[in-house]
Amino acid sequence: MEFLFGRKKTPQEILRENQRAIRKAIRELDREKTTLQNEEKKIIVEIKKLARQEQMEAAKIMAKDLVRTRNYVKKFTRMKTQLTAVSMKMQTLQSTQAMASAMKGATRAMVMMNKQLNMPQIQRIVMEFEKQSEMMDMKEEMMGDAIDDVMEGDADEEETDQIVNQVLDEIGISLSSQMAPAPIGSEGLKDSEKNAADPVDAELQKRLENLRKT
Repeated sequence: MEFLFGRKKTPQEILRENQRAIRKAIRELDREKTTLQNEEKKIIVEIKKLARQEQMEAAKIMAKDLVRTRNYVKKFTRMKTQLTAVSMKMQTLQSTQAMASAMKGATRAMVMMNKQLNMPQIQRIVMEFEKQSEMMDMKEEMMGDAIDDVMEGDADEEETDQIVNQVLDEIGISLSSQMAPAPIGSEGLKDSEKNAADPVDAELQKRLENLRKT
């Protein structure tokens, strides 16, 4: 009839209420057990007192009372053990239910995410991304080649001038080293030496002209 007067309790709430009731019962058993143990000590003291007074009948009655008290202590101990086991089982059930609830929520979220994933659309996006990336790489390569061509043109021109000047210097050194100073008062070179020197000078002059043209 609980649903007529208010909302229906959830299994978690019922489980928590039962656990509280079990814990309360265990505390009450502990109190009763402690009381009985204290009573047991008093009975032992009384039995010793009666034994000293040689009141054996009374001592026997007190001994029976001691046995009953000890049996109650053992019974309370067994009840506490059973209640503790039940509480542990209920705690295990609660943990299992919590895990099942978490798995249920995770499964629901995964289902929603899988529904939202459009594989054809994702494939189109990936293909378009690859296409645009390739186009960007090609444009960057073309711009790099154009810049390299401009920079290499200036560098080649400077390097060409350096090579020409170096060759000209080498030719000038060669020419000066081959042209020996003519002695004063001499009759000059022989006809055979002139004929041998003229082809060398002509060849060097030709090389010089070719380098200047290039």
